[in-house]
Amino acid sequence: MHVRNLFAATVVAASLSTAAIADVSVMLPANPGGGWDGTGRQAFAAMNAAGIYTEGVNFTNTGGAGGTIGLAEFQNSQSGKPDALAVFGAITVGAIMLNSSPIDLSTYTPIARLTAEHLVIAVDARSDIETLEQLVEQMKADPGAVPVGGGSAGGVDHIALALLAQAAGIAVGDLNYIPQAAGAETVTGIVNGTLKAGISGISEFQQFQDQGRIRILAITADERREGLDVPTFKEAGFDVEIANWRGILGAPGMPEDNAAEWIARFDQLNDSAEWQQVMQTQGWDSYYQSGPAFGEFIAEENARIGDILRGAELVE
Repeated sequence: MHVRNLFAATVVAASLSTAAIADVSVMLPANPGGGWDGTGRQAFAAMNAAGIYTEGVNFTNTGGAGGTIGLAEFQNSQSGKPDALAVFGAITVGAIMLNSSPIDLSTYTPIARLTAEHLVIAVDARSDIETLEQLVEQMKADPGAVPVGGGSAGGVDHIALALLAQAAGIAVGDLNYIPQAAGAETVTGIVNGTLKAGISGISEFQQFQDQGRIRILAITADERREGLDVPTFKEAGFDVEIANWRGILGAPGMPEDNAAEWIARFDQLNDSAEWQQVMQTQGWDSYYQSGPAFGEFIAEENARIGDILRGAELVE
């Protein structure tokens, strides 16, 4: 576990002390340097720069098991507290089921969904497959003969492929999905022929398409992405939209007044020039939603991902 403190410049200047007490505790349920870590730290840095929240922030990194270890620690130590937040994301929803975790996201306080990265599916640049429809036709004919690589079993990449299969009338359990350690390994498999196709985030695949190594066929967004001339899954005839989103939860039992304050702060953050600059610099897409609407979204994701994982026979 790694613990670091970030203090507002005004507080440090006033006290010149390293013993300042943080006013909010933020669980980052991943190791330093990952996506959740960056999202949490960058969000509070932008909030401080924008003058929205300039008090101290205590970050705790506890990684492992798709965020479930950190969230369990957070739940045990922070429940009921007014200023305790946690970063989480789409991966967490499936990880809770895959790891048989006792965590129940419905008991947490929904604050804000912040960012997202949509996924793309790609083949070798030399492949005779030029469209998503052509790839799906091969999958329909013999799913087992079409190995598709992506992230961990039950993760967002796997779920996106399962949704595509469902939309195309292919049994999810028949898919030949092969988990890879990283996007670069997926590309290697595509290029050397051990994989017929691969699915990953745009940031993982874009550079390899630019290098002429792979051909991106489609994106899981609701509309085409600027700078990437490929259709959406929906344009290709498959009603699939999914993103690897990240957001903020309040502690279970957080007082309503405190929850309302944090929702208002993140609403302001989303509208701030400072946060817009962060997202542009990091290559993140805005996927903002807050409060009860975000809570409803989490419940829908939980139900949808649960159905997919059961269909893939990954959970009972």
